[in-house]
Parts: sequence; structure tokens; C-alpha cells
Amino acid sequence: MSDANNGLAQPIIPHLWFDKEAKEAAEFYCSVFPHSEITSSTILNDTPSGDAPIVSFTVWGHPFMAISAGPLFKLNPSISFFVNFDPSREPNAREMLEEAWNKLSDGGTPLMPLDKYPFSERYGWIQDKFGVNWQLILTNPHGEPRPPIIPSLMFVGDNCGKAEEAREFYLSVFRNAMPGTLVRYASGMEPDREGDVMFSDFMLENTWFTAMDSAHEHSFQFNEAISLLVDCTTQEEIDYYWDKLSAVPEAEQCGWLKDKYGVSWQISPAALDKMMNEGTPEQRDRVTKAFLKMKKFNIAELERAYLGN
Repeated sequence: MSDANNGLAQPIIPHLWFDKEAKEAAEFYCSVFPHSEITSSTILNDTPSGDAPIVSFTVWGHPFMAISAGPLFKLNPSISFFVNFDPSREPNAREMLEEAWNKLSDGGTPLMPLDKYPFSERYGWIQDKFGVNWQLILTNPHGEPRPPIIPSLMFVGDNCGKAEEAREFYLSVFRNAMPGTLVRYASGMEPDREGDVMFSDFMLENTWFTAMDSAHEHSFQFNEAISLLVDCTTQEEIDYYWDKLSAVPEAEQCGWLKDKYGVSWQISPAALDKMMNEGTPEQRDRVTKAFLKMKKFNIAELERAYLGN
């Protein structure tokens, strides 16, 4: 492939699947974190889940999407969101962290209590009332700067021990990519294995991610409840990412795929977002009918449906 996707400036967007609560959850997150707002909302009519509201929003400047499309997938801690409260960026970072924790605690379940840990003066992991997982951390102001929100992948069960391999794989797929930190488990940290990844981070298309292995007993794996959406400008980009990432043929549907680690991705044309936000109800319905029949998206076919050709 050519370097057509070198110009892909769009960040990779976490996409949250809810039963009915997408709008309510988006409004809640906008109330918890600073610099957050709902940017657009629309409804996909006559999907297999019925009419499915979609909302786009930013959380502390990081783009998100959410859909209400029925109880098909359950959110779990395999993908969580690190929230970096950096005292060098926010003078009242600690107070902001405490306030966010208190709001997320309303109906939420702490998985690691808010406390002092060897790696941070203040850290906690909480599953909120909608099932989304957040790791709030007071970051070292002298460390390398990272954005406030970072999606975090946890490799458990059969995936445990593959965090480093996955990181290298993703760095090889995305052309605008950069490795960051990598810290391994030492001996004596059982059940985690010496040499596995305790913490790592890396950047793909201007979006930072973290990845870790966990050998503890977990009853979950990656699933479609949180997918990672890649906005593509051209059909060549769509073909490239589809070819590189898709590893589970039966999971291919409506621009969705699963990679070899079970992580769900959406390889989507940027033009589709524009059609769904700017089109008439009739145009949106035609485009929805067209893409519901597709596995990998075909931009030309979507444009023909949009124009009624």
C-alpha cells in the first residue's frame, strides 16, 4: 500500500455500546470531566436493534461515540480509560480527581480503592453506574506529558502475556505511531509473570493507548461493547486497515471487525459521519439500509445511496 494513510489526522475514537443509555451516559460524562461536550446526535432507523440513537461527544477533549442498540454486549474492565490529573497542567489536579471520583462513585463500583500506591500518590479504578471503567491517577508532574484521557487495554486469560506483542502489532499497522513507556513485572509479583507487561503506552494516529497483562482470574475478555473507530478518508485506507486488522471473518459486519486479540474495531469512512449528520431523513435511511448489508464499507456505494442513485 502507498502512504495514503499518513495523512490520517483523525484520532481513533472509542465507541461505547449501551442498551438504552447512550445519551444519558454521554451527558453524565460531560458533567464529570472538564472540557467535555456533546457534539452531535442522530438516530439510525430500522436497524436490527430497532431505532438506534448515536451520540458523539468529547471527554476532556478526547472524542467518544456511543450508541443505544440493545442489550447485546456487556461493558467490562478489559478496556478502561485512564484519566491523567497532571499537577503541572492543572494546579488543582488533586481536588479535580477527588471530585470526579465522587461523581463516578454515584451508583459505581470501585475495583481498586482511591488511595496511595507505589506508582502514584492518588489512584483509583472505578466502574461507573453505566458499566464503563475509569482509572483516575494523579500523574507525576515531572514525567513525560500525556493527554488527560487514554484508552487502556488489559490482556487477560488466553490473551495474558500478549500485551507487548499486541503493542508491536498496532505500531506496525498504523503509520503515524510511536512507542512510549514499557514496564515489566518483576519476580515475586505472582500471579503475574516476571517479564509480562505491567504497564506500557504507545501512540497511534495522535491517540495514546496503554496496555497491560494481568494473570489474575478475570471472567471477561475484549468484546464489542467498546470498539475503536478509525475514520478513513479513502477506500484505500479502509481496504488497508481491514486487511491488516480483521482476523475473525464471522465478526465482520457493518464496518466492524475483530483483530487477533479479540479487540473490536470499526473501519469507517469520514464521509459516512457527514452523511448521517447533514443528510435529510430520507438520505440517512437510504445510507443506513445500504451499510447494514455491508461487511467492509464501500464508500462509492454509500455515496450512491446518499444521492439516491
